Amino acid sequence: MNLSLKEFYETKAKDLSLSLVTNPDTLDSEISSKYISRPGLALTGFFERFSYKRIQVLGETEIGYMQSLSDEMLYDRLKEILIYDIPCIIITKGLSAPNQLEFLANDMEIAVLRTAISTDRFSHLLRRYLDDYFAPTRTMHGTMIDVFGVGILLTGKSGIGKSECALDLVERGHKIVTDDAVKIKLNDDKLLAMPTNDFGHFMEIRGVGLIDVEKMFGIQAVGLEKQIDVQLELMPWQDNMDYERIGLSDNYVEILGVKKPIIYLPVSPGKNVSVIIEVVAMNYILKTFGYEAAKVYTDKLQQKLREKSALRNRKI
Repeated sequence: MNLSLKEFYETKAKDLSLSLVTNPDTLDSEISSKYISRPGLALTGFFERFSYKRIQVLGETEIGYMQSLSDEMLYDRLKEILIYDIPCIIITKGLSAPNQLEFLANDMEIAVLRTAISTDRFSHLLRRYLDDYFAPTRTMHGTMIDVFGVGILLTGKSGIGKSECALDLVERGHKIVTDDAVKIKLNDDKLLAMPTNDFGHFMEIRGVGLIDVEKMFGIQAVGLEKQIDVQLELMPWQDNMDYERIGLSDNYVEILGVKKPIIYLPVSPGKNVSVIIEVVAMNYILKTFGYEAAKVYTDKLQQKLREKSALRNRKI
């Protein structure tokens, strides 16, 4: 997924203090990489490792070096650089672009932008924006809820009761991020769940229709984004299924290359699923602090068995 340079300029000009140095026609290109480059070596004539597909950022060091070159040499170096299909060049700290750069960039239709922000600060802001834009994404059928600060992704076949569980949890004071469709984005090794659109927090309740959760329960009942901590798969109860009874072994699912714990929860009429989801959240919090109830229980059980065995041996 490429980013239109014109879209980038129009949406981020204010946030990044950008102004266009070259003609508007030079904005007809695309950004295809989330990385940026400082073309210091390319300015010296070394192109073996030139990352020309990235946005080229020129700071005080690069501009100072260009000013040290003769007009003829600077023209030749810049021409060598601009032959490559560069998405754009951005000059930081409000520095002026050399006349040769502006002339050649217009001639070769490569955009040159200027920002008043310092090089380090601008690079940080630009990287953060590009990381977010180019982050891998996928959409899943499910419901994302925030229970005690734990992000739980509710999944299961249609009609299993995901929306009803989420509605009950909202009524109990928890938050809903999105219902029915969940957009998942991988950013900094974190799986972030968010709504697939900006229509608001609407929910479909079978037999009732659409409701607006935010209007009905208040702004505190909704969230815009939440990291996925646990996936909870709701499934119909089956007598012949072997469900987890103790919890010593964890199951994992892979989403966008990241493993997350998954719990397969059988549901049946009369079962209070909302309370169980709260228990799942609290148990996850305990595990993050190093406490695992199943392990503590089995350790105590084994200790009791050892004591009984030792007592029998003494009697013998």
